[in-house]
Amino acid sequence: MLKRLLSLVAFALLIPVLSFAQATKISGRIVDQKTKEPIPFASIGLREEQTGALTNEYGFFQIAAPEKSAQDSLIIMALGYERKAVLVKKGANMTDLIIEVPKRQIVLGEVTVKGGKVKDLALGAKSNTPGEGMIQGMPGSQYAFFVKNDKGKKLGNVRTVSFYIGENGFPREPFRVRLYKADGNYNSPNTDLLMDNVVVSAAKGGEWYTVDLTQYNITAPEEGFFVAMEWIVSGDKFYTTNFMDTYTPYGQILRPTFEFKESRTWNYTIGRGWSLITLANNGLRYNAMIRAEVDMIKD
Repeated sequence: MLKRLLSLVAFALLIPVLSFAQATKISGRIVDQKTKEPIPFASIGLREEQTGALTNEYGFFQIAAPEKSAQDSLIIMALGYERKAVLVKKGANMTDLIIEVPKRQIVLGEVTVKGGKVKDLALGAKSNTPGEGMIQGMPGSQYAFFVKNDKGKKLGNVRTVSFYIGENGFPREPFRVRLYKADGNYNSPNTDLLMDNVVVSAAKGGEWYTVDLTQYNITAPEEGFFVAMEWIVSGDKFYTTNFMDTYTPYGQILRPTFEFKESRTWNYTIGRGWSLITLANNGLRYNAMIRAEVDMIKD
């Protein structure tokens, strides 16, 4: 009898704990407003908490509910979609949400085609020997390197982008390729140039891995552009883990280069945005080892 009574007391004490645990999670799925198809790898961030997560390939997400403020805004950002905000309240039980996001309407400008010879132009890192160090991220984080048009050449379309993948870690894990204009605050990455989900995986590490982008017909801005690696994750474990607090990075490792005297690399974290990397060694800046090939047009 006493044993049964103690069990009942323990269960009664556990109920509030379970209720609280359930009430501190926000979970659900991000879908296309029109097709209702899931949106993979969309970023989910709480504005005031400055925390976030990434949906998996099936659009599912889970994030800890706000604790700092009575209410907060859940910001959803997905490639090719409008930004959306959802009001959430502290202590509210928001599970199994279905959040519909509208597609972004893209207005194409006029394209003037002129004759001329097209040659290949390499931009970004030139070295084949990586510097000391490792660049590793959590799901949703990005490292973007500005492939600068140093000599002011006339640029055409982007042909390829390349990343130097380290031999350590898990080099064959997938990542997403992102391209941006340098039109954010302080010339940070901002407007997407690549509007398609290009998720790739290297065969091995310890070498350059090249991604062919010719099919996307991306016009390179004259001053250059940002090429970014975005860490993603797949599998059921994705939406049951609080990445911002307890997740151990497991994906591929991007290697650094010390070829440049200026900082050209920015880091993106969900909930916090972009920040410039300013580390240096003997006067040379720490940059992500990334390069690109573009069409160079000669009249």
